[in-house]
Amino acid sequence: GGDPCRLSRPSVVPPPSTVQDQNHGSIETPSIRRKTTVRVDASTRTRSERQAHRTVRAKRKHARYDMKRWEVGFRALAAVRNGAGKELLQPTKHKLPAAFGGARAAAVPTWKEFATQARDSTAEAGEPNAPAMHPGLKRSMAADTYFLAQPMYSKEELDIKLAHRPPKGLRDKTAFTLVQTMRKLFDQFTGYKPQQHMTEAHWIRRCLFLETVAGVPGMVAGMLRHMESLRRMKRDNGWIHTLLEEAENERMHLLTFMEIRQGGPLFRLVVLGAQGVFFNLFFLSYVLSPKICHRFVGYLEEEAVRTYTHLLHDIDSGVLPDFMNRKVPDVALKYWQLPETATMRDVVEVIRADEACHSHVNHTFASMKKSDKNPFNKHPVVPKDDFTRPPEGVSLQD
Repeated sequence: GGDPCRLSRPSVVPPPSTVQDQNHGSIETPSIRRKTTVRVDASTRTRSERQAHRTVRAKRKHARYDMKRWEVGFRALAAVRNGAGKELLQPTKHKLPAAFGGARAAAVPTWKEFATQARDSTAEAGEPNAPAMHPGLKRSMAADTYFLAQPMYSKEELDIKLAHRPPKGLRDKTAFTLVQTMRKLFDQFTGYKPQQHMTEAHWIRRCLFLETVAGVPGMVAGMLRHMESLRRMKRDNGWIHTLLEEAENERMHLLTFMEIRQGGPLFRLVVLGAQGVFFNLFFLSYVLSPKICHRFVGYLEEEAVRTYTHLLHDIDSGVLPDFMNRKVPDVALKYWQLPETATMRDVVEVIRADEACHSHVNHTFASMKKSDKNPFNKHPVVPKDDFTRPPEGVSLQD
């Protein structure tokens, strides 16, 4: 009654035998055997078959290796949570990790549970605003802030004397001329008069505008060296971290002065335009000649040291009593790790020391090759007599 053209697989395969057919007599049916895997000699395989075999073996090997890595990782999390010793961090045999339903699933925390526990333990320690710990760190190893570096100065290091590096060659003269041109325009915009005392409003406006510009070079230079390191697949020899620390340091100067006074709409508009122009010009200039750019920043920071020295003179002269009696912003106390009894004069002193340090670093970078190793550590020490002088033992390329 079915369709004669439709073929269906029989549910039971008959054994090899002779079946009687009504129309054609006897027909011998072929035998259907179960398919079995036969080990083939490697010498008889084709090149593509050998390659496929090697690929399968490699995948199996990597799967076993990944399983081992998962096991070690989850054991490390358990060690941090339970406060166990280093023995829990040692790799074991290939066991099913707890995240995949192993027997140790109850002892291993999930990422959400671990972050919650780290945040709760931070709050119990009296630090509710501190960031949660990295899974590989203990509280004693983790920093309580997001700062890249926190400069600390002794009384001797705060005694900064004015210094100037005479221009040598075309690069230095070009950088110095650009800085002097910017200085004149900047003085006119902020109403700065080097030979006269200034009011608190004039000083805050000048410092705010100065720091919005001074925070650009370190970030641009660090970004470009970072991209070059990725593009060329080579190490940067430590320059990136120092340049990013400089950019963050200048931004902390800005945040400190913003706690005293906020810029108005017109001031913010001017800052927006100046930052847009200066960022793009410095970006292109650093691509063409990093030495000129670092020398430019070195001379720019020399002018910043002069500006903050003038500010300290006005404070000591008693013409800024309200500024002297202001409370030091909390961000300044935390960043420079100042005592609670610190005054605004102390803040200006550490800011001037930061600017001298930036001039010292950039003058040194301008006299080095791009491929040279960074000679500075986390906190460069500025020479007492001349902060523009490079550190000893550095090979210069002037």
